[in-house]
Amino acid sequence: MSPSLSGVVDADRSSQLLKGVLDMCLLALLSDEPGYGYELARTLTRQGLELANEGTIYPALSRLQRRGLVEGYLVESPEGPARKYYRITPKGRSALGSWVSEWERLVEATGRILRGGDDG
Repeated sequence: MSPSLSGVVDADRSSQLLKGVLDMCLLALLSDEPGYGYELARTLTRQGLELANEGTIYPALSRLQRRGLVEGYLVESPEGPARKYYRITPKGRSALGSWVSEWERLVEATGRILRGGDDG
């Protein structure tokens, strides 16, 4: 595989992995405190999810809001227009708990497979 094609494949794989965990990561961040899109994107990037940017965050937040897992509200800003903040709902907290359990099972099973062993 050529180096340029390898980079495309890696970026595509990373993008697919991000899509699989972005909602859960956003809910986890919002479970600590409300936040707005740009701030959430920066936090995810700082934590190592480099592909998380405003172009991926806002559609995800809209999707979570439509599902009733977060709610949005406006906060006036002295520096400019009001910002739309998001906070997790009780339904979102419940979903996050379920998703974390699923994630932990998936990581454990994947780890067993990648190590080439059958631990159970």
